[in-house]
Amino acid sequence: MAAQEIESGTSWGKELWDQFDNLATHTQKGIDFFERFGNFIRDRSAIEVEYALKLRRLVKNYQPKKSKEDEENEFSSLIAFKNVLKEVADLAGQREVVAENLQNQVLQNIMLLSKILREERKKALNQGAGLTQSLHTQIGTLDRAKRSYEKAFREAEKAIESYHKADADFHLSRADVEKQRVNMNIRNSQSEDAKSEYANQLQITNKQQQQHYQIALPEVFNKLQELDEKRTRGMKEFIKRAADVEYEVSPIIARCLEGMVKAADSINEKDDSMIVIEKYQSGFQPPGDIPFEDLSKSDPDASNNSQTHNSSTGLNHMTGKGTTKDKLKKRVGIFGIFTGNKNNLSTDGLKEDFSDLPPTQRRKKLTAKVQELQQKVAQEQAASDGLMKMKGVYEANSMLGDPRTVEEQLNESVNRLDRLRHELGRYQKLLEQANNQTFIQHSPQSNRVTQNGQRSSRHSNGSSNHENSHEDNGEDHPDDAGSLSRSASESSVQQAQNGLNINNNGSSASPESGLGTSHTSLPGSGQGSTNEQPMNEEYYEAETPLGTCRALYPFDATSEGSIPMSEGEELQVIEVDQGDGWTRVRRFSSKGWEEGFVPTSYIECTLYA
Repeated sequence: MAAQEIESGTSWGKELWDQFDNLATHTQKGIDFFERFGNFIRDRSAIEVEYALKLRRLVKNYQPKKSKEDEENEFSSLIAFKNVLKEVADLAGQREVVAENLQNQVLQNIMLLSKILREERKKALNQGAGLTQSLHTQIGTLDRAKRSYEKAFREAEKAIESYHKADADFHLSRADVEKQRVNMNIRNSQSEDAKSEYANQLQITNKQQQQHYQIALPEVFNKLQELDEKRTRGMKEFIKRAADVEYEVSPIIARCLEGMVKAADSINEKDDSMIVIEKYQSGFQPPGDIPFEDLSKSDPDASNNSQTHNSSTGLNHMTGKGTTKDKLKKRVGIFGIFTGNKNNLSTDGLKEDFSDLPPTQRRKKLTAKVQELQQKVAQEQAASDGLMKMKGVYEANSMLGDPRTVEEQLNESVNRLDRLRHELGRYQKLLEQANNQTFIQHSPQSNRVTQNGQRSSRHSNGSSNHENSHEDNGEDHPDDAGSLSRSASESSVQQAQNGLNINNNGSSASPESGLGTSHTSLPGSGQGSTNEQPMNEEYYEAETPLGTCRALYPFDATSEGSIPMSEGEELQVIEVDQGDGWTRVRRFSSKGWEEGFVPTSYIECTLYA
């Protein structure tokens, strides 16, 4: 194409025959501009790399932290955001592809072509400079021949004129005239020789000049034109190639954007709301209506409450002085069945029986634990069956192996399987109890405790004497300690509430019941009496009150083990809430000392410092 255009009359050699210096400057600027375009591609590639790096850092910084609980209950919005982060990471990868292709397919070729153009331009300019110098040399030779011819011609004319003067002068001798004539002939001869040389140099110069401007120099200019057009074509091709590099990754980028849209469409606000319910539902019932207080009517319980308060205050003073640390530890061991083992925690900070969780959350944890144990039992059973088959094969053919090597592994597998089945049975029992249990507690979110006269959030773990109150005798039943203490105590408290006399021949007076109704039920107090009598202060020296509480709302005891209370009534706190929404209290009434459980959200506690 370039040769056709040059032949058609649009060549630099024909049109710009006298613009050698301008063409040299133009081609230099063109190559400089071409290299500047290469620098642009290089800088753009660096920006793409930096952009990809920042995108990857952005994905890393905003990657949600993984937790077992989140994996179980992942919101659709969180899943969608994780998918968006994956798509952004893919976008970063595509930007890296763009940067790599720009460097390998565009920038390197630009630098290579620029080097070739510079070499061709230098060669063409050197050739043009040589031709120009040769022409200038020939022109200089012509000028010297012309000056010699001019000098010889003037001297010849002067010699002719001197000869004519001498010939006309009669005073000169014939010898002088002859001398002038010889000089004239010499000058004329020199002039003719100089004229011939001048004519010859002129012919040579004209021929060289014609060759220079019509053939040699146009070839140089055409070479410059060709390399400049090559540079322009390269600019065109590399711009298109840079666009193609971007265009090649555009389908993948489009799929990434489609993935983001798909991730957004996967968000379901209703499903997320259900996950929140499953994650935080406690299973507690909301509090009932607050009864209306008619101040115009006399309150028969007012004097009773005052008496109860005074009695409890006196009892606090008595128990504070009459109980030693050794005696307290011994008696706490008797009543330790009411307190869970706080050190019996699972790896996630929860109790092994999950008794510190709300009912619904406890059932979920127990269900997950049962499923996990079932999977472990199935895996261990499969491993045991495999070992049994291997043992049978070895016994049938002793050449394959020694059965005794498998027997030891089989015994270990059987032991692990027994332990897993035992643990599975325990958790299945706990799950059955949790499913069959009826909860009437109110939500613990409204619970408040006043410690040292200040209100605080209701998450106390009790006093230090409760931390050691559950002394295990080595039996493998840490998971049902809480349920046993509550069920046993509820039975005994209900009997005490109904005014029944419990002696040491009755089942409720055993240590497992956790409570007695008279001092005769305590160890070392002798045989139980059949006479009906209220509980006295000696019995309650076993547990020092942890504080006092005031009833915020009236409560009717509707379940076994709970005691009623009226609004404003003050009671003694025996055991703080263990996470199930109930607090163990006692009070003095007309029947004697009563003890049982009340909803934690119905009371305001003041614990002793």
